[in-house]
Amino acid sequence: MNDVVLTGDRPTGPLHLGHYFGSLANRVTLQDKFPMYVLIADYQVITDRDLPGAIQRNITELLLDYLAVGIDPAKVTIFQHSAIPELNQLLLPFLSLVSVSELHRNPTVKDEIAHSSQRAVSGLMFTYPVHQAADILFCKGTLVPVGKDQLPHVEVTRLVARRFNERYGEVFPEPEAMMGERPLLQGLDGGKMSKSRGNAIALSATEDETAALIRKARTDSDRVITFDETHRPQVANLLTLAGLCLGRSPQDIADEIGDGGASALKKLATEAVNEFLRPIRRRRAEHTEEEVRQVLAEGNAAARERAIMTLEEVRAAMGF
Repeated sequence: MNDVVLTGDRPTGPLHLGHYFGSLANRVTLQDKFPMYVLIADYQVITDRDLPGAIQRNITELLLDYLAVGIDPAKVTIFQHSAIPELNQLLLPFLSLVSVSELHRNPTVKDEIAHSSQRAVSGLMFTYPVHQAADILFCKGTLVPVGKDQLPHVEVTRLVARRFNERYGEVFPEPEAMMGERPLLQGLDGGKMSKSRGNAIALSATEDETAALIRKARTDSDRVITFDETHRPQVANLLTLAGLCLGRSPQDIADEIGDGGASALKKLATEAVNEFLRPIRRRRAEHTEEEVRQVLAEGNAAARERAIMTLEEVRAAMGF
């Protein structure tokens, strides 16, 4: 069986540099090597919040970001979960293969619950990993690019595939996680980089917005700039950000700044980020919302055709 990549994002707000270096750049590379499905996981937005927010606006912005960074709809299938009802039909038999205790033990679900904005956690949160299993297995996905925090979800998908095959016959591959090699970017406030925490530089941010965010970034009082992730994590994070944008090592940048202090570091980081984002901003402005709608319509049609085929296989294997 040929490898197939499944990856995607929840449309909860603008994509940022953490997304770019963590996953988007890798997708641009992988699209020339493997068939790829890119999921806009709109139903998953309500796993940890009461309302989906400006969902259609967020989907449009997400697609504009995809096109701006070089994800090519001629090479990949970009689709919206809610447009593929067969994904939810796959969820039901998959849920029968996983115990309640296994869902409770999932560490990623526990972390999502801890950071949830909901007053009470919904049942959808506990089915989240199985929801993702349907997203991966509908296209017979074999490679799933993830960060370390998403590894438990891939393990649930492997478990579902294995148990389905054991019970009903060989239908699904057991997908493998693809771990990124890029260093993890923290937020500009020293916490986890997140769209909802306002500590990230969006790919769509203007030069002035970028400069303002970096000016507010936390550093420390030591004037000599050194790259020390253990004892100076906030300074190290800005050096890492500048290094990724410049294609240089953060240690070299620290040596160059020397005793220039935090102001010199922030000035260099601002220039590096704005120079890096300039062509992405330009390409983003070249695409229209009408083009985005067409890309999504074509992707949804292709994904649904694949999902129908898989659901028919599943129903036949189960004897329905």
